Amino acid sequence: MHTTPSPESRIPDLADHFLACSKLGRYLTLFDESRFVITDDFSRGQQVNKVAAATASIFSKDSLVAQAALLPLGLAASGREPSRMDRYEELFSLIEQQALSDEVRDSAKTLLETGFRAARIKAIEAELGGKISPARIRYRSFLDIVKQLTEKKISAQSFREEFVEFTHDVAGRLDFGIYSFCLDRIFSSPLVPLKAKGYLVAEIIGYPPLIRRELITNLITAPAIDPELVRFTRQSVHRELDNIAVTEIYLLETLKSSQMTSGEMENMLASGKVAALAG
Repeated sequence: MHTTPSPESRIPDLADHFLACSKLGRYLTLFDESRFVITDDFSRGQQVNKVAAATASIFSKDSLVAQAALLPLGLAASGREPSRMDRYEELFSLIEQQALSDEVRDSAKTLLETGFRAARIKAIEAELGGKISPARIRYRSFLDIVKQLTEKKISAQSFREEFVEFTHDVAGRLDFGIYSFCLDRIFSSPLVPLKAKGYLVAEIIGYPPLIRRELITNLITAPAIDPELVRFTRQSVHRELDNIAVTEIYLLETLKSSQMTSGEMENMLASGKVAALAG
């Protein structure tokens, strides 16, 4: 006799993981937490889990990723027989109502109104590419600046100025996962002077809370990071941020260090224990 597994016994899938990330106020990561999700994960030719894509399109804090996740859903809908379109129309209505991204809501509405026409899907894809491509070109040019720093051709202060300009240029146009990866490589490189790394930490401390939490905890939990940089970062966090912000960073650090599950962290946040920890 076969029985339907209960929700508690079902093995979590990628969509569940994305939902858990959203509940914790995080950017979406791969299931194994090895990196953040980027737009390329939903590009043509990729095997895309439709439920995970729908979850990402609604809950991703990275608007670019949310827009990219919508595209394979639109392509799947455009290939359906009109008589079998009801489920996709219902899904896109849900996305239009609940997506965090204004652009995703607008795109979902347009695709619904145009009957998932392939031409409109390609137009949305082109609009997204128009944002991403220049930002990635700018990213590659910044890597040349990093190389100049490692070769001692520019000072740490000049590097800081270049970093600030780069960040301004790509804000909202470069996948957070790529930006994060760039910083991870800088912080872990023994060729980048500690002073330059410290300057970047000082900049990150002033970032919006979500971005700051992810970048700071990446630095603190990454292997092979100079202990002096970790100490400086912790001191900066405690000196510059309020107790709630400090505690949220501590909780995410604990999660990334596998000392706490996402469910335990979610329960702690929901129960108000973060405020208690902050004193």
